[in-house]
Parts: sequence; structure tokens; C-alpha cells
Amino acid sequence: MSTEAAALALQHRALLWSIGEIRATDVVTSACDALVAGLDSPALRTLAACTRAEADNDILELLPPALNELGLEPFYPGIAGKEAEARALAAWMLADELTPRELAFRIHRRFGHELPLAERLAELDDEYDMLEYGDGAAAQVDADVLAEALRLAQHPRVTPEPTDPLTCSTRVDSSCLE
Repeated sequence: MSTEAAALALQHRALLWSIGEIRATDVVTSACDALVAGLDSPALRTLAACTRAEADNDILELLPPALNELGLEPFYPGIAGKEAEARALAAWMLADELTPRELAFRIHRRFGHELPLAERLAELDDEYDMLEYGDGAAAQVDADVLAEALRLAQHPRVTPEPTDPLTCSTRVDSSCLE
């Protein structure tokens, strides 16, 4: 795994943990993977050294400094945060941790039809529900969810900047354009 991929995986795991989708030990495992991939910082080493028993109690204290030392921001306010959550869930599905049906359901449950970036996934969750009453094919809906997950994973990330009007700008994170 490249250092960029490991950093993105750690950031996604941190976000998934912050919204209650995965356990703290999964973030610790991702920190270990990041070290193996070549990322290194004192706080990352401390996070990776957590035992399973320590992870639940210590992650809230250890995770922010580890991400900060790597130049990663796990928690975004407002719409950028919601979009980051949707992209993290899509990446999770693409890593075979969720089925397409589970992704569509989680997106719909979390955001309803209120997040434009993930609106199509909410619609596809509705389509899964309609399969019981019609002659549609689940395989086609699965394929549509996969296409949406790929689109979300490739969507440029917008990093929030300070709100000072003299310094405010929107910056696209080039690592997501690869």
C-alpha cells in the first residue's frame, strides 16, 4: 500500500469511527497499516501501540494528534463533513466491507435525500425497497450503487479553509484526483 493510500485509509477509518460505523480497534489497525506503509509520526506510533482494551478509552485523545501530525483532517464541519462521511462509506463498500445494499441503506438513513452528493444512493435505497413489489433486478441496482460508490470515491474533496474573508478560499485536495 502506498503512503497516500494508507493516509487516506486512516482518515476514512477515523471518520467511520467518529460516526459510529466501526470500532476504535479498527482505527488502531489502520494506524498500524499506515506505519507499515511508511508513514511515521510520534502520535501515529502511540495510536498504533494501543491494545484492544485501551483503544476505546484512548482513541479520542490519541487520534486527533496522529492525524494532525500527518497533515490529515478527520472531522469537517457542515456540508464538507457530510460529504466526507458519504465518501468514506463509499470507500468502505469498495473495500468489500459493505454490500451495495448496505451502502445505499446507510447513506439514506444518515442523510435522507438532503445531501446532493449522495442523493442517487438514497434513491437507489428506495429502488431496493421497491424490488419487493416489482419485477426489477437486484443485480442492476447493485451495479448502479457500485457506479455511484466509484463516483463518490473519485469526487474531488474540498478542504474547508478559515472563514476569515481575507483568507477564505476553497482548495481541492489533489490527492483525491489520482
